[in-house]
Amino acid sequence: MAFYLFGKKIPSWIRWLLLLWLLGFPLPSAAAELLSIGFEGVTGEMRDNLAALLVPPPNLLQNGVVNERWLQRFVDRVPQTAARALKPFGYYEPEIEAELEALDAGRYRLTVRIDPGPAIRVTERRIDLQGPGADYYRVMVLPEAFPLRPGDVLHQGVYEEGKTALLRSVRDLGYLDADYTVHAIRLDVARAAAEIELVVETGPRYRFGDASFSGAEQYPDSFLRRYLAFESGDIFSYARLGETQLNLLDADRFREIQLLTDHTAAEEDRIPVEVVLVPAPTMRLRPGIGYGTDTGARVSLRFDHLNLLHRGHQLGLQLNASELRQSALAVYTMPAARRLQSANILRAGYEREELDTFDREKLTLEAERLRDFGRGRKGSLYVQLFQETYSVGQEKNTARMVIPGVRFFRRRYRELVRPRQGHQYALEMRGGHQLLGSDTGLLQILASANVLHPLPGRFSLFSRLEGGFTTQNQPFRKIPASLRFFAGGDQSVRGYPYQSLGPEDDQGDVIGGKHLLVGSLELERALGERWGLALFYDVGNAFNDFDRMDLKQGAGLGLRRYTPVGPIRLDLARQI
Repeated sequence: MAFYLFGKKIPSWIRWLLLLWLLGFPLPSAAAELLSIGFEGVTGEMRDNLAALLVPPPNLLQNGVVNERWLQRFVDRVPQTAARALKPFGYYEPEIEAELEALDAGRYRLTVRIDPGPAIRVTERRIDLQGPGADYYRVMVLPEAFPLRPGDVLHQGVYEEGKTALLRSVRDLGYLDADYTVHAIRLDVARAAAEIELVVETGPRYRFGDASFSGAEQYPDSFLRRYLAFESGDIFSYARLGETQLNLLDADRFREIQLLTDHTAAEEDRIPVEVVLVPAPTMRLRPGIGYGTDTGARVSLRFDHLNLLHRGHQLGLQLNASELRQSALAVYTMPAARRLQSANILRAGYEREELDTFDREKLTLEAERLRDFGRGRKGSLYVQLFQETYSVGQEKNTARMVIPGVRFFRRRYRELVRPRQGHQYALEMRGGHQLLGSDTGLLQILASANVLHPLPGRFSLFSRLEGGFTTQNQPFRKIPASLRFFAGGDQSVRGYPYQSLGPEDDQGDVIGGKHLLVGSLELERALGERWGLALFYDVGNAFNDFDRMDLKQGAGLGLRRYTPVGPIRLDLARQI
């Protein structure tokens, strides 16, 4: 007879426990309260395995009292059960003694004393491969593929893990039919010796066949193939399939993604791949709201078209409004034909910023050629044209600039929501000249880097360094405000207002500098999975002369909340 609860069938083991409870039988936890079990002579995994096997049976108790006959039967079986629990760790001849002691109030204590005896050790290991891939794999990988070596204790868990890893490593090379024809352990308990023999038949080597797409016909086939992490003829690998799926997920264009393969249907050892996609809406509207000490309260509105002209081109329009800064930006992205993260990008924007240090309005056009070099590395060449009207201190001016430049960037952080370790750095060189149509000539070099290093006790150390250098062929007042360096703010030297630090004019107004140097150290203690408490120290400033750097300092405490869309930071800092 089947029993159901809330429309679902109750598993049989739950039904038996309920029946025992209704009949007045106590559950195992009650028996454990009246019978405590201790172990001597073993620790770690062996002790845990013993504790898992030596559990008092439910029928040890009757009417809340220990049944001595059942107790003695349980104690008599302890040596046999304990010996079985030690075998997976290589101990086949242990000496085991079980001592039962009566305590007060009907309670008992069982002490199990164990001398594990000599460990069985591996004396010989024979691992071989047969089949088409045997010779290559035997020479290149086999010596390091299995963890147990002569002289090691025969640990059954390590043996099974090694067997699985060895077979997986062969299959990862495209030999999907690989399997064991021999897997044996030959024991000689008298000699405390074990011989291991493993023979793997590789079978044929498979390669990727043709890839086909279905369900996303509105995107061109050439655009979708950019997300493939393999090409036809490459050695088949499930890791490459996983990488392809991650590429499609990161595209944020598809609601459902399936990669279908069947190596039994392979022709000439080539496995076709079918990619089944369910596209997400191609047009999106995303409002946003936030607050930052650098900008004050802010709101934003972003529109994206992900498949303009049905060629996979992307158009992004964004409006930002805050107390200190307003901007409008249009970005048109044309993906490169082959490289996934490479693209040609056109930008047009307007910015207006009103600070205590300066006011400025800026119209910008930019064309960029972005290339992905793999392993988190990206580089680009760009040309930027802008016209800026600015007021700094007592100066008011308008500048027109034509600035070509080159950027290089690398990021190596493993986790996205809360990185534990990694680094990133960026280098940029840009400049303008009157011969190119600029009102003034200059050359700037910008560099930034940060490193996150884990420490014991759930601590981590985050270090940051940022610098800038300028040389020009006109007076400094000719340089637009957006190309001058300022310091201060929550991304610079905390404890000072945003863009409030830099060289001053004769009236004491901050007018910005030709160079910049800012550094920071932050010690964070993780609080759970999503929170952190930080202690930080910042130092830096903008300046005109390396011999006269007036470096400002700030320090404070911070609270961190990590979310899937980025960290929320609350910092309290003061000037030093």
